[in-house]
This record gives sequence, C-alpha cells and structure tokens, in this order.
Amino acid sequence: MTALEEYINSFFGIIDPDELAVIADLFKKSSIRKGDYLVESGKICGQLSFVETGLLRMFEMTKDKEITQWISAQGYFSADLSSFLFETPSRLSIQAIEDTEVYSISKKDYLIIGELVPNWHALEKTFILRCFIMLEQRIWTHLSMTAEERYHAFFENNKALFNKVPLQYIASMLGMTPETFSRIRKKQFQ
Repeated sequence: MTALEEYINSFFGIIDPDELAVIADLFKKSSIRKGDYLVESGKICGQLSFVETGLLRMFEMTKDKEITQWISAQGYFSADLSSFLFETPSRLSIQAIEDTEVYSISKKDYLIIGELVPNWHALEKTFILRCFIMLEQRIWTHLSMTAEERYHAFFENNKALFNKVPLQYIASMLGMTPETFSRIRKKQFQ
C-alpha cells in the first residue's frame, strides 16, 4: 500500500482495496518548487492535494500582514476546501516552503469518485467531519490555552517544523506576534 493509499484510508475510513486503488489512480503526482504556489488567493482552488514530501503554507494577506492558517507537512492534505468544493475564489494562498511533492486530484476527478465507488458519499462525509473536528480542536486550543501553552503543545507535536519553517509563520499560525513567540521560545531554552 502506498503512502497515499494509507493516508486516504486513515482520513476517509477503511476502503475496499480495489476501490482504494481506483481512488488513488485519480491522484496525479507533481512537484512544486520552493516559493511557487499550489493555489493563489483570488483564484479557484481546483485540486485537493496530499503532501508526500515537503511543506506547504496556507496563508492569507490582510491589509497589514500575512496570517498563516496552516502548514501542511508530509501526510497531510492541503486545499482551500471551501474554494475546492464550492468553486469560489480562494481567500488563501498555498505556497511551498521547500521543494514539495504532492499527489493532487482535480475537482472533475473528485466528482467521478462518487460514480466509481458506491460507498463514496459516506467516506466523503467522514473526511469532511474529520476536517471539521480538526478545526474545532484548533479553535478550542486558541480559546482555552495561553500563548505559552499553545507554543508548548505545538512544539511537542511538531518539533521537526521548528528547524524547517520560518518561525514567524509558526508564530502567526499559533495566533501570536513574532515578539511573543520569540520571548516564549527564549524562555524554553533557559
């Protein structure tokens, strides 16, 4: 079983091996060079992508700053899900932080899955619910934890990112200023 097939199973639920092969065949492998975009703000996100290697940053520009919403590392999907599902202009940009390999499925092929896999709509519901639960947990973390607690929780679960991702992106994703992030980080190593 490929990494893509394993991740589809882990996110969508256990899928019959023959159906899983059909789904995986609809994903196309591509490379994104560091600094290039998978999706640019204002354009429709026409694909759902799975990160095989590398890092993608999802961010939005406001009037005065960039806000990093998420960093997709190996084993994560990446898309502006709202733009992908409803074909509306993306509010987010998705940019490679380093050279990245992804498996992507187009909206057209994504819709075909429902015709090829009888149980697809139940599997898709599981996927969307898992996305919702991740978002709900992230909101709860931001509302219930202090900046220092958010930093430590993220650090414990994502140590490798601290050596690969510019720290201002992590600070933004955790909802803190670079100065606050730096102060907490300095305190950790004292």
